[in-house]
Amino acid sequence: MAQLPPGIRFITSFSRDQWYRAFIFSLTFLLYASFHLSRKPISIVKGELHKHCSASHEVEVNSYKEYAAQIQPVKKPSNISQCGWEPFDKNNYKQLLGALDYSFLCAYAIGMYLSGIIGERLPIRYYLTVGMLASGLFTAMFGLGYFYNIHNLWFYIMAQIANGLVQTTGWPSVVTCIGNWFGKGRRGLIMGIWNSHTSVGNILGSLIAAYWVSTCWGLSFVMPGVIIAVMGIVCFLFLIEHPKDISCSCTPSSSSKTFLNGTSQFRVQMPILNAKETNKPQDPEMQHLLIDSENCSVSLNSSTVVTGEGRHGTSAISFLGALRIPGVIEFSLCLLFAKLVSYTFLFWLPLYITNVEHLDARRAGDLSTLFDVGGIFGGILAGLISDRLEKRASTCGMMLLLAAPTLYMFSAVSKMGLEATVVMLLISGALVNGPYALITTAVSADLGTHKSLKGNARALSTVTAIIDGTGSVGAALGPLLAGLISPSGWNNVFYMLMVADACALLFLLRLIQKELRCNTDHTLFKEH
Repeated sequence: MAQLPPGIRFITSFSRDQWYRAFIFSLTFLLYASFHLSRKPISIVKGELHKHCSASHEVEVNSYKEYAAQIQPVKKPSNISQCGWEPFDKNNYKQLLGALDYSFLCAYAIGMYLSGIIGERLPIRYYLTVGMLASGLFTAMFGLGYFYNIHNLWFYIMAQIANGLVQTTGWPSVVTCIGNWFGKGRRGLIMGIWNSHTSVGNILGSLIAAYWVSTCWGLSFVMPGVIIAVMGIVCFLFLIEHPKDISCSCTPSSSSKTFLNGTSQFRVQMPILNAKETNKPQDPEMQHLLIDSENCSVSLNSSTVVTGEGRHGTSAISFLGALRIPGVIEFSLCLLFAKLVSYTFLFWLPLYITNVEHLDARRAGDLSTLFDVGGIFGGILAGLISDRLEKRASTCGMMLLLAAPTLYMFSAVSKMGLEATVVMLLISGALVNGPYALITTAVSADLGTHKSLKGNARALSTVTAIIDGTGSVGAALGPLLAGLISPSGWNNVFYMLMVADACALLFLLRLIQKELRCNTDHTLFKEH
């Protein structure tokens, strides 16, 4: 018998369940990357919507515009003003561009609270598909303003509001799906890698938008809109919500029980037959934030962690019930300020680079992707460290503590030349996006599968929506404040971001303290 080819041996070395997990990991990665891909164009196009020009030239252009309107009707998209695209060619352009950001992010923040509650009551595949198709429509709608020569501010604001609402279908859905498929084993690292879809989507969105921004900025929106709509069809055809849907059989990797203080864990080995007969800790925050790994189903001769009834028969958790889960409020408020910083960079970094480095919109957009490259490494590093230390809050706190002085250095060094800007973009991206990535993925999944939920898998969507919805309030405030503060100088924007980082760290101090105290207690327990 001939030896099997190496490629076939590689394929057969993995089980059917492992291949399904890899498929769901890749599919949800691509699905949410397309969401961020469709959000990025507005930050790239800002440099084209408003161009710097002298006051005298602006008067001359306005006079020519009136003359051109009298002698010839508009037959194609016309942007005669060299100061940008009406109505963003005025001196108050930063406030108008900030209004676009705020309209999207405010709608996103409000919609997120409702999205998780609605999402856990509907099939994820249908819910996510409809959201992606609608998002593609409204993303392209913004770009159609170029082709139809629309200069009404409210048209663009309404497009942003509608897009912000439908995009809330994405995050609770994909986190719930990935949480169903992956247990606690190396969750921080796995989700840190998985969460790089945010940065990958931002990078691809920047490159796609930058390709057309200087020649036909309408396509900078239309093409991402088409991409996310196509991915919505892919979602409908291939997404598997839960391992039970295909009779996936996974067994717990360990019979140990895990307890938590803050986000620190210690394990007490117990026989499988007595898995249900555990002593309940007096402090509710001592309960573990994770259910056992590989909890989709278990063999018949062991205890069942998540049963079919737990998934379908258990009623969905209420909003107040989710808030009572230990750690939800603290991490939600921390994410509010962490996301404020991250989304300020997302929406204003290309324009900042344009002003400081004096680059055109395309080159500034390309350079801004380095921040997201740093974010990829930051998310993976945060997950790896939190898994090794078994301390989610402490990992976030450490990165937030380093981020504040790094932002100050970035504001000073970025004016010294392009090379210094490149280095600081990578470092700042890692430290800013690391805590944001960890909280929105591993921490959300931890809290959504908290022991107090007693295996109710339907709670994950609501918990995720509360955490990310609260964070989205900060995401809405950050770009708005940047638009209001930047006319007084970019340094003031960076001071605002440093204060936000400090506030994010402040809300984690109690959890960090409990983690450290739990670690001390665990050490003493081992010594005795």
